[in-house]
Amino acid sequence: WIQTRNSGAELTAVKGRPERVERQNAAGLALTIPLLPQHLQEALGLPAGRGDENPEGTPEDKETWWTEEDGQGEEEEETTVTPSSSPSPSPTPEDTVTYILGRLAGLDAGLHQLHVRLHALDTRVVELTRGLRQLREVASDTRDAVQALQEAQSRAEREHGRLEGCLKGLRLGHKCFLLSRDFEAQAAAQARCVARGGSLAQPADRQQMEALTRYLRSALAPYNWPVWLGVHDRRSEGLYLFENGQRVSFFAWHRAPRPEPGAGPSPAPHPLSPNQPNGGTLENCVAQASDDGSWWDHDCERRLYYVCEYPF
Repeated sequence: WIQTRNSGAELTAVKGRPERVERQNAAGLALTIPLLPQHLQEALGLPAGRGDENPEGTPEDKETWWTEEDGQGEEEEETTVTPSSSPSPSPTPEDTVTYILGRLAGLDAGLHQLHVRLHALDTRVVELTRGLRQLREVASDTRDAVQALQEAQSRAEREHGRLEGCLKGLRLGHKCFLLSRDFEAQAAAQARCVARGGSLAQPADRQQMEALTRYLRSALAPYNWPVWLGVHDRRSEGLYLFENGQRVSFFAWHRAPRPEPGAGPSPAPHPLSPNQPNGGTLENCVAQASDDGSWWDHDCERRLYYVCEYPF
C-alpha cells in the first residue's frame, strides 16, 4: 500500500492493481487515475508512487486521468467570479435641486395648458348656453304662435258651425237647430256640438219643443229615429237638467196609448211603448222621437243621431 497527501486530497495505490490509483477529494468522491512516470509526477506535483510497475499505463488509465483534469478545469472556470461594475456616483444636492425645478417647470407648463383648455371649454359652454336660450325663446314663440293658431281655428270652426246651423237648420227666435246624422254617444255628441260653437238642443218652452218636433219629423220622415237632446239626470235620479245646468221646467214624456172609450181596461201596457221614464239609474239621458216628438230615456252610451242648437 502507498499513501500520500497533496492539497487535502488522498492518493491510495490499490493493492493488486499497480496500474491505477484511487483519489479521494474533500467531498469523499473516489477517482481512479493511472500511475505516471516519476519525472511526470514531479512535473505535475504528484507524490511518487509505484510507477515502475506500469510506467506508461494503459489507454484506459490515460483517458481516466485526462477526464479528471478536464473536470477540474471546468470547475475552476465555473468558480471564476466576474468582476462587478463600479457603482454610479451618488447625486449631489445641486443635481437634486435641478431635477425638482425641472419637474416643477413641467407641471407648471401642464397646468397652463389645462387652464387654456378650461378657458376654451368655458367659452364653448357660454356659446352653447346662449344658443340654447335662443332656441328656447324661438320654441316659446312658436308654441305661442301654434296656440294662437289653434284658438283662431277653434273660433273659426265655432263661427262656421253657427253659420251652418242657422243657414241649413231651423231658425227659431234667437236659436238655430241643426240635425246631425252621425251616430254618437250623448257625451260625444255634446262635445261635437260645443266644438261647432253650440250645444245639444235645449228647448226652453213648449213652443220651441213643437217647432223642433216639426223640424225632426220633416227631416227624418217616413222613419222614426230617436235623437239626443241636451237633457239628463246624471247628477241625481229624477232631477232633469239641461246641459247648461238649468233645471227643465216642462216634459214631453212618452205615454202608452189609452184604451178607446167603452173598451175594457188594458191588462198591461204594450212592451214596445211603455210609459217613460222607466230606465232608472241605467238610463239617464233623454232622446226625442222624430215622429211624434215624445221623450224617451236611454242609456247615455247608446249611439244615436243628435241635434245641436246655436245662438243667432
